[in-house]
Parts: sequence; structure tokens; C-alpha cells
Amino acid sequence: MLTEKIRKIRLLILDVDGVLTDGRIIYDTEGRELRFFDAQDGVGVRLLRAAGIKTIMITIKPCKAVEYRAMDMMVEEVYQGVSRKTDLLPQIFERHGVGTDEICYVGDDVGDLGMMRMVGFSAVVENGCPEARKAASYVTKKPGGRGAVREIAELILMKQGKWHDTFTS
Repeated sequence: MLTEKIRKIRLLILDVDGVLTDGRIIYDTEGRELRFFDAQDGVGVRLLRAAGIKTIMITIKPCKAVEYRAMDMMVEEVYQGVSRKTDLLPQIFERHGVGTDEICYVGDDVGDLGMMRMVGFSAVVENGCPEARKAASYVTKKPGGRGAVREIAELILMKQGKWHDTFTS
């Protein structure tokens, strides 16, 4: 059943803090926020893009570093300062022509539960909170900010039979 859910995926939606980062927020002496991102996660998003699967990032806490990372990964859209992520779904459906069963959402915490319950395939990072782990269709072997998104990207591409095509063409 999991394979059938994954085969339908056309859009990946990612939480940022705790998923694309390890959840730490560092402030420099000027009060600027710094975040750590994993290069392999970025490659995973680019591989999905090469296979025709778009990516969106949604985060509660706005940060300029998130914008830079999204540009670097060639993410289609970034939504920051969003406290109720599910409110974006009608806009996402219309803009991308997808239904709930064609969306994969990756989260890590209670703020992600609404989205996780509304999409076709939900994943939580290995170090996600217990409530998110319970709600997810899949729990990654890797923690957030340490290759979990790459793991999801590879899983989607393999189950869709697109893995080898993304880097051999």
C-alpha cells in the first residue's frame, strides 16, 4: 500500500526547521540567524526536480537563510510565516493541479500534523516528535537536517522507477 501511495506523488512539501535543518537556530553577535542545511538534501530535491516532481517549502518562522537555500535547491515556492500550513492547500491544489493523494509532506513536529493527515503520503524525520511519528506513513532512518529529505527523494524516485533516469541522462 505504501508503494501505491508513493507512485502517485507529483509534489513534495517540506517543513524547514527540523526537516531541512537539524532544528538548531544559531544567532551571531549581530543577532542574525544561522541555519545548517545538508548538501545531500539539496541534491535529493534537485533529483526530484529532474524527474518532474516539484518541491515547496513551508515554515512558521521566517528567515532570510531559508530563501537563499530555496534558491540554491531550485525549489518552486517558499512560504514563510505560515502558522496554519493546511490553509495553503487550496492554493497549492490550484497552482500545481494536484490532489491530496499526489502530495508528499515531510514534517517533524506537532505543527505538521494537519498537513500530514491531509496528504497522500506523509513522512516524518527519524528524530520527529512521537505524535508526528505516529501520524506518518513513513519514518526516515536519518534525522532532520542530516539527509532525511534525500532519503525521501530516493524512496520516491525508486518506487516510481525514476531513480536511475535522474542521474544517467
